[in-house]
Amino acid sequence: MFAHDMLEASCGQVSIDDVEGPVLRLLVAYTYTLQAPQLPDTAAQLLSAADKYGLSALKAACERQLISQLAVETAAATAVTAVRHSCPDATRAAVAFIKDHPQVMATRGWADAVLEYPQEVIEVSSMLGEPPAEASSPTATGGGSTPSSDSQPLSGHSQTAAAAAPPTSARHTPPPDDAAVCRFRDGDGFTALHYAARRGHAAVVRLLLSAASDPNARDRWGQTPLHLAACWGHAEAAAALLQAGADRGVRTNFGETPLDFAREENHHEIVEMLTER
Repeated sequence: MFAHDMLEASCGQVSIDDVEGPVLRLLVAYTYTLQAPQLPDTAAQLLSAADKYGLSALKAACERQLISQLAVETAAATAVTAVRHSCPDATRAAVAFIKDHPQVMATRGWADAVLEYPQEVIEVSSMLGEPPAEASSPTATGGGSTPSSDSQPLSGHSQTAAAAAPPTSARHTPPPDDAAVCRFRDGDGFTALHYAARRGHAAVVRLLLSAASDPNARDRWGQTPLHLAACWGHAEAAAALLQAGADRGVRTNFGETPLDFAREENHHEIVEMLTER
């Protein structure tokens, strides 16, 4: 940046807006010491920063750390991070873990991943449906090429990161279908569709509806996804729900319809949408 005709060269500084302070501190420390920190809580964020700034050895260290701390609650986030930043070892390990622990798809972490990174979740889901790969030698990947420098032993052991992935259960686990996401409910009865409608993620609303999410699912207060889209003024999400058969006349436990919510919040476009014949 300093060596070429860029803004940083003219002002003499680099502004980094997408890396939080604690992670940036670790990133800068690594560039001076080449010592990767062992901080599980920051591995994903540090991996993202290392990928952006071309620190391949730090990225590999973070990838190995993510693999070592795979758990039911974190597996979805790890899988998304691995796909987004092209981490093949972590991707394989996360997919193997989810296959062996299908309850991952009933966690808040999976629902959040569906809402924030739908394309990556689709990619992970497609890998979950693939049959188990035949056992092969390390040089079998990539047409006989040698393993990349990313496939380093974990903690000095002879296993590669891929070999350290949680073993697949001996009995066959049926590949999960898209409906697994639709069955998710949190403690308040919210489905993934409720969250998507509440936040106005229309593309995710359509994705969930195409996977047979119930447009009339009710939370503990009797609210449907349409209630939330109407309350928060998300017209595109509301339109998708109506097209999928959402009941515009359903009432909450307190007797309120989606139209009542839209009127209370002065969302005129949704009011018109809900009063159309």
